[in-house]
Amino acid sequence: MSVFKCLKEVRCKKEPCKKKECRHWIDFSKDLNCVLEAVESNNDSSMTLREIAKRLSVSFVRVKQIEDIALKKICENNSDLFEYLLKDDF
Repeated sequence: MSVFKCLKEVRCKKEPCKKKECRHWIDFSKDLNCVLEAVESNNDSSMTLREIAKRLSVSFVRVKQIEDIALKKICENNSDLFEYLLKDDF
């Protein structure tokens, strides 16, 4: 099933997705448990790490740890992309 078909399906049913194996699944029923819905419902605007932590009911420190791990992996695999991502922090 395509990602957008899945998203349309949960929107039509107006109930959170139950497919935990989906790579876009998050445990946040207000956004139908879907990362794509979360992005769209936030008007594609960025969120702070504290906003993400509050939304997912985890600590800010844990969100920061996950960000650090992700950035490390990006740096190891694609240093140009890593440099590009860091440019927006200033």
